[in-house]
Amino acid sequence: MSKLNINSTYRMPSGYDIPVLGYGVYQTPAAEATEVVEHAIKVGYRHVDSAVAYRNEAPSAEGMKKSGIPRDQLFFTTKIPPAQMTYENSKKHIESSLKATGFDYVDLYLIHAPYGGKENRIGAWKALVEGVEAGKIRSIGVSNYGVHHLDELEAWIKSTGEKEGPGKGGVLSVNQIELHPWLARKDIAEWCKKRGVILEAYSPVVRATKTNDPLLVPLAKKYGKTTAQILLRWSLQMGFVPLPKSVTKSRIEENAQLYDFELTEEEMKKLDTGVYEPCAWDPTVSHD
Repeated sequence: MSKLNINSTYRMPSGYDIPVLGYGVYQTPAAEATEVVEHAIKVGYRHVDSAVAYRNEAPSAEGMKKSGIPRDQLFFTTKIPPAQMTYENSKKHIESSLKATGFDYVDLYLIHAPYGGKENRIGAWKALVEGVEAGKIRSIGVSNYGVHHLDELEAWIKSTGEKEGPGKGGVLSVNQIELHPWLARKDIAEWCKKRGVILEAYSPVVRATKTNDPLLVPLAKKYGKTTAQILLRWSLQMGFVPLPKSVTKSRIEENAQLYDFELTEEEMKKLDTGVYEPCAWDPTVSHD
């Protein structure tokens, strides 16, 4: 395994690079977002994960600008809200994200969840593809997609490419899902890895519900780390892009201190629990 550091990136199918550690702003109040995002970037993060539904795109972008780091070294993600997944609405959201952030482009734009039926899922994807063609978005992907949703999208991308020309169906770069040792989702992970689709891990520290878990405590002691850092290190070693969120400055720093230790193969095996315990919502199983 090549040595990872805070500046590590992965190449996405789109050809662009994504920083391997992200900073999540889910449930971060708009009033605090600018300050905490600026802090995260000052301590080394380069990747901020927002969404239209979080209502903090503008202050998050402001924090990125205030950091003084050039725009081309920063990575900003947002998402089309799941309740409004039509083609027309998605086009409007793309415009309003650019307006809210003041950015010339969004690095990664995702469909937030596979709700609303096939027609709306494909409509939202089409709007994202057009956003890429217009230079408004660099890379596109999905979030909370199960294997059946991924298959549906892949089939559409393929048939569109055959009908309209290579690449016309767009390029799937990312699937962002809840991932941790209690929800490793091997079926989805395998589907994505086979195709080079990057897996982003949200709730990577299981919403702090496993702080004293007997699987993690001995590892934290051994490495002189917190159990949250053990979980984030697991995520990195699985090849995921973890998106820890915190509004506590010391914890924002701590969540980035993951590069001075490595879990052994045996320890990684012990963390392979085989259980299926989401701590957040689970749209991957929806069948509308």
